[in-house]
Amino acid sequence: MAPMSVRTPDSETPGSEAAHRAGFACFVGRPNAGKSTLTNALVGQKVAITSNRPQTTRHTVRGIVHRPDAQLVLVDTPGLHKPRTLLGERLNDVVRTTWAEVDVIGFCLPADQKLGPGDKYIAKELAGIRKTPKVAIVTKTDLVDSKTLAEQLIAVDRLGHELGFEWAEIIPVSAVGGKQVQLVADLLVPLLPESPALYPEGDLTDEPEQVMVAELIREAALEGVRDELPHSIAVVVEEMIPREDRPADKPLLDIHANVYIERPSQKGIIIGPKGARLKEVGTKSRKHIEALLGTPVFLDLHVKVAKDWQRDPKQLRRLGF
Repeated sequence: MAPMSVRTPDSETPGSEAAHRAGFACFVGRPNAGKSTLTNALVGQKVAITSNRPQTTRHTVRGIVHRPDAQLVLVDTPGLHKPRTLLGERLNDVVRTTWAEVDVIGFCLPADQKLGPGDKYIAKELAGIRKTPKVAIVTKTDLVDSKTLAEQLIAVDRLGHELGFEWAEIIPVSAVGGKQVQLVADLLVPLLPESPALYPEGDLTDEPEQVMVAELIREAALEGVRDELPHSIAVVVEEMIPREDRPADKPLLDIHANVYIERPSQKGIIIGPKGARLKEVGTKSRKHIEALLGTPVFLDLHVKVAKDWQRDPKQLRRLGF
């Protein structure tokens, strides 16, 4: 086996005066491998929703990292998985389309879990994409000791060799602890093409605001429901309109959104006793929405049933999938 190159802070190469680079990097990995958390840590703000439930991300969210030497546009995709529903199949199609369009792929593998069939399934798919450089990012290093981490790094290196390709880099990182997050950007940038900036300075994402608001509401709705509502929640923002007759220095944005679940029996779980849970979802998501939009918000939430929407093509279209 060829010697493995793992990047640590000591192995960072000093920057030289080079042309400006800009391009797209995509994080892949099985569900809950730390892709969204890493995106948020790199951008420095919440642009991708995170949850301890797998299969949280449904939209391709781009986070934009601005640097003097480069602009790194991060594409966060759903986790590639064995689909059991029509929604699952569509999410996998989104992943593969994204892979074909980016300049570099970062494969996220959690340090605290041995490589499993899901990782090998994705790595095999990656092996088929010959031209795009592939970087292995071993995430959640704060959860393991140095011996376990070393074993994981060796296993990841071996996985590439078994499938007939070489990782451009192997980087251990803890997005939660902030360890080596900057190094991930430093090592992805040289793999991008020379190009002027693709987005205006200050932009953090090109995701439409309504989609991001819906995602923040869905994240709050997912919190605390544990196993009761696996992936039965979808959120649609019906309208976002500035409240009329407000003084210029005291604006208020009215947001009307529907939280969809699949069965009437799930309604009580989301609403909670005397509406307490829905109120908590509204309070929590409103804080994040106000931080995102920079304006006070009045959030009007309603819970509706869309029967078996994950399996119904017509309803999937209506809910934006």
